[in-house]
Amino acid sequence: MKSIYEKYNLKEVINASGRMTILGVSTPVAAVIDEMNVGLQHFFEIKDLLDKTGEYIAKRLQVEAAVIVSCASSGMAQSVGALISKDDLDLILNLHTSLKIVPREIIIPKGHNVNYGAPVASMIALGGGIMVEAGYANECSLAHIETMINADTAALLYIKSHHCVQKSMPSVTEMIAISQKHKIPLIIDAAAEEDLMIYHQMGADIVIYSGAKAIEGPTSGLVIGKKTYIDWIKLQSNGIGRAMKVGKEGILGLTKAIDLYLSTPQTTGAEMLEKMEPFINKINLLNGMSAKAVWDSAGRDIARAELYFDEKVLGKTTFEILAKLKQGSVVIYFREYKANEGKVEVDVRSVSSTQLETAYQLICTAIN
Repeated sequence: MKSIYEKYNLKEVINASGRMTILGVSTPVAAVIDEMNVGLQHFFEIKDLLDKTGEYIAKRLQVEAAVIVSCASSGMAQSVGALISKDDLDLILNLHTSLKIVPREIIIPKGHNVNYGAPVASMIALGGGIMVEAGYANECSLAHIETMINADTAALLYIKSHHCVQKSMPSVTEMIAISQKHKIPLIIDAAAEEDLMIYHQMGADIVIYSGAKAIEGPTSGLVIGKKTYIDWIKLQSNGIGRAMKVGKEGILGLTKAIDLYLSTPQTTGAEMLEKMEPFINKINLLNGMSAKAVWDSAGRDIARAELYFDEKVLGKTTFEILAKLKQGSVVIYFREYKANEGKVEVDVRSVSSTQLETAYQLICTAIN
């Protein structure tokens, strides 16, 4: 019997870039897949299923309310839509065409207006919002944010991600303080973050997570927060949320994944360091290359290996080497944000020791 790779002429992927959407994010464990299969094989009242799983998750996380959505991006769009339309049926049904004058501005630090695979601005616009940038790409103060607040402000938005500018930006604590001072809801997009409770406990109104990243569930998203806001998000299923609906298998699969995530010890950065040490040592023996351990730029407990390609010694550009590593029947994807500097990062969370050895062999071929 042909494998999936053979049947569709697909490449086998060594995912050393982390839990990225372009590679399918993560690989759920058998218990999650079994729960998804139960969902696929049975019928439910979907609204009831969403309500009951949301109540269950909220109790597990000790938060006011929760709802499962199709992905973190849809969570952002629907959260924006919810804070604009609230429970107004006309606005829910006609979010982009209603002539009603309501607050639609979403204030975001300029350094957080990033493209994470799609522009943050597009998700705000999809939710019927008007993005307002505060500050500059390399600096945003509390004063910059406060001067943008006016009667048309619907919400503040904070993106907790390595994609964002990290220096000279307001902290989560500061954004929450501004939100509470001006009585304006704060949305935190924490898609890849690993602590599912901290931002809600700190006082954020809406927090959005990817179901398939740290939680390692199916393609899905989780939105937690104040009950009124979560109820408004659920109403978006009658409007823009219809195009973002999550299936019954995704709902049950993510709920199971959250259960496992909360009860299973997570791999620590120290364990990642131990796993990658032999790989780093071997890379450092290659002419024209060096490697070292680095830590996640957004502050998560994630250690990675940073590889440096000395282009003068190798006689090839880093981009040429990376292109070659993606041409065979087995391909490697690294974190390539600094490839213009001759650097890539190796994320070992989804890579086995055998795959690390394969990656080493393929690198040796690509640089020679």
